Amino acid sequence: MKLATLTAYLESLAPLNYQEEYDNAGLIVGHPDQEVTQALISLDCTEAVVDEAIATGCQLIISHHPIVFRGLKKFNSKTYVERVVEKAIRKGIALYAIHTNLDNVMNGVNTRICDTLGLKNCRILAPKHNLLKKLVTYVPESNADEVRNALFAAGAGNIGNYSETSFNSNGTGTFKGNDATNPYVGEPGKRHLENEVRMETIYPANLESKIIMALILAHPYEEVAYDLYNLTNQNQEVGSGMIGELDVPLNQESFLFHVKDKMRTHVIRHTALTGRPVKRVAVCGGAGGFLLKQAIAAGADIFITADYKYHEFFDAEGKIVIADIGHFESEQFTAQLLYEIIRKKFPIFAVRLTEVNTNPVKYFI
Repeated sequence: MKLATLTAYLESLAPLNYQEEYDNAGLIVGHPDQEVTQALISLDCTEAVVDEAIATGCQLIISHHPIVFRGLKKFNSKTYVERVVEKAIRKGIALYAIHTNLDNVMNGVNTRICDTLGLKNCRILAPKHNLLKKLVTYVPESNADEVRNALFAAGAGNIGNYSETSFNSNGTGTFKGNDATNPYVGEPGKRHLENEVRMETIYPANLESKIIMALILAHPYEEVAYDLYNLTNQNQEVGSGMIGELDVPLNQESFLFHVKDKMRTHVIRHTALTGRPVKRVAVCGGAGGFLLKQAIAAGADIFITADYKYHEFFDAEGKIVIADIGHFESEQFTAQLLYEIIRKKFPIFAVRLTEVNTNPVKYFI
């Protein structure tokens, strides 16, 4: 299939505009029209992973971490990043990364961590702002249902667990077309009054072009009047980290043993134990130290994340237990998650998990 078919589906689940500003998710090497028959999935894109793709006949590598985070000025094989990109281009292998955009969605990286730890009632820890917009349009009463249904089908009207949400009020619209018009109602050159519905609905900003196209195609007027508003509301379905609860509270030592077992980590670096039972758990795959205040404010007993620096551990101040399980360890199930997502949507597409352990951190035990 076309590479664009696969990437478009992945981006419908984890839109690129959900990634953090520093990130570089998306198609890094390759052309959207490239034909791909096999894909290799890995947490990281390393030279060994590219070699594995070559050996197995894969034309695409899908990794969680982008191989390129910032601009490259030279390609002369001096760094592993340059060598990976050069080899992929020479061998015609596309490189695609789905990073913090997959971190920031429900059913993404952090949901997989919560599921692995057996957490319930999970929600986004730090929802994002400025990702929602509002559409206001004016529709003849007789066409309101048709337009409303088209907007809902295009992805408008979803708020949390509710769908097809809108606000509708009746009023009178006026217009007068010139001699070049062929109005749906009324006559050119004469002012027309029409009973209309003012229709308002919310939508994700990344779906704007699709929403507007649906509106125009369903609306009966030659010239469709509509207004677009930026919203600062939180999007409860998009954001950093997650928080959930255990069915039965555990003492802190038992819970750390549970984490060590389920997350397959060799060691857990943690702050002093508080002696309080663990019921509410905050998680963030990868480097999540920026979420400590939100974890404390949400009443978490323990915060599972990675990449904590020495002095940052002091910030717990006895209010919470910080547990650093390692970057690779916190995200190691992401490749399996992507494998399942792709297999479910494209069951006859050949996709395989890497056999390369890309963790650059080794442990002397």
